[in-house]
Amino acid sequence: MKFSKYSDSDRLEIMALFTRTFSDSEGEFEGKLIVHLVHELMNGAETDDTFGYIATEKGRIVGCIFFTRLSFDSHVKAFMLSPVAVDTDHQGKGIGQKLILFGIKRLRERGVELIFTYGDPSYYSKVGFEHVPQEVAEAPFKLAHPEGWLGQSLDGGSLELPLGQACCVEAFNDPQYW
Repeated sequence: MKFSKYSDSDRLEIMALFTRTFSDSEGEFEGKLIVHLVHELMNGAETDDTFGYIATEKGRIVGCIFFTRLSFDSHVKAFMLSPVAVDTDHQGKGIGQKLILFGIKRLRERGVELIFTYGDPSYYSKVGFEHVPQEVAEAPFKLAHPEGWLGQSLDGGSLELPLGQACCVEAFNDPQYW
């Protein structure tokens, strides 16, 4: 398994991976919704605001993650992990966790202090995420599942200080993703 930053030549394969993965697990509508988000992330954000990483096996992309900048009133360097896709045939083998840890390491090297995600606490806790109360760091939009707002410090600092409300990159600036 090889982990790396995605390149422009990977775009179509990444979009196909997200379409397949989310359509298989959540239905065709969700597959189309997420692939639209992925397209926007790869085409609309400034380079320092979005990072994407892939897992490849035998030259084929089997996993992909994105991190996008989150801004708060306080001057903290924060990013959000989302979306994440692992090919249906490769799920349950730890690929997603290894890819997330690879991405976290790259962000730590760039001086990122905090990362957040919105997802399944039982899954993301395996890679160091913990629940973040809205009083500490408010998500960009009202959450359908507040228990899924998760975060972790990458520099040994605390997630206890009130950060205020997060602002996300334009691609995520839509309540349907929250």
